[in-house]
Amino acid sequence: MLMIYKSDLQGCLQEADEITPGCWIQLIAPSEGEIQEISNELEIPLEYLKDPLDEEERSRIEKHDGKILIIVNGPFVSYDDKGIPIYDTIPIGMIIANNCFVTICSKDIPIFHAFSAGKIRDFFTYKRTRFTFQILYSIATSFLKYLKQISKKTDAIESELHQSMKNKELLSLLNFEKSLVYFTTSLKSNNIVMQKMMKSNYLKMYEDDQDLLEDVIIENQQAIEMAETHSSILSGMMDAFASIISNNVNIVMKFLTSFTIILALPTMVASFYGMNVALPLQEYRYSFVIAITISFILAGTTAFIFWKKKFF
Repeated sequence: MLMIYKSDLQGCLQEADEITPGCWIQLIAPSEGEIQEISNELEIPLEYLKDPLDEEERSRIEKHDGKILIIVNGPFVSYDDKGIPIYDTIPIGMIIANNCFVTICSKDIPIFHAFSAGKIRDFFTYKRTRFTFQILYSIATSFLKYLKQISKKTDAIESELHQSMKNKELLSLLNFEKSLVYFTTSLKSNNIVMQKMMKSNYLKMYEDDQDLLEDVIIENQQAIEMAETHSSILSGMMDAFASIISNNVNIVMKFLTSFTIILALPTMVASFYGMNVALPLQEYRYSFVIAITISFILAGTTAFIFWKKKFF
């Protein structure tokens, strides 16, 4: 999908029909024809447009013939067939070429929705350096937002795990732990790119732009620390709750075993007095009552001993 936007001097964003200087070209899962069209129109190398579409592409910044390519990783959430959220990262490409700004991504992620809706303050499509840093800031804040969601869902699973004897909750925690590893790796690689921007002269920066980039780096660093903290907590939690689940199973098995022993005693007495041989008191009119009484005394005594030993 190919969309073209352009801001006026007042910052109002409007959709355009053709490419003009100062416009923003948004490519979402573009076709081969759209890639070829933008490459020919802006004289952008095809690899600049295709690399961000590779889900395994690493974060980097490079410059060639006045064209600047920036690839970073942004977060997104998808859902499986049961409605369970799956958090992952995806490469996002930004290209500055011929007074135009190009963004390219293989999925329609929410990060760009606020820009295309004109909800970002001081956003102008022709201020390409500032636009770059605003996208990076949105990516960092999106990481923080998803990390808070993971934290809340982890707390909800924790309350369920106290009584659980199944692996469902552990598998959910495992998925979250994998997401945190992806987040941490992507945030660190994004941080390297931003540090390179700060130290190099890839982009022409004014004082306000430099302040914004510093804010982005701080926000990204906070996201890294938050992801690492949650990852370590989650790892320890999984080990602890694996033991809890095993212990819950042992408690149930201990209860069932104790209950089986208690029931076995009346059965044993009944078996003895059910034999087809001569038995004591078999002619006595209250022999059945005596057998039942002995059964209850044995079962009651055993149950009392197990209760005192806290078997159940």
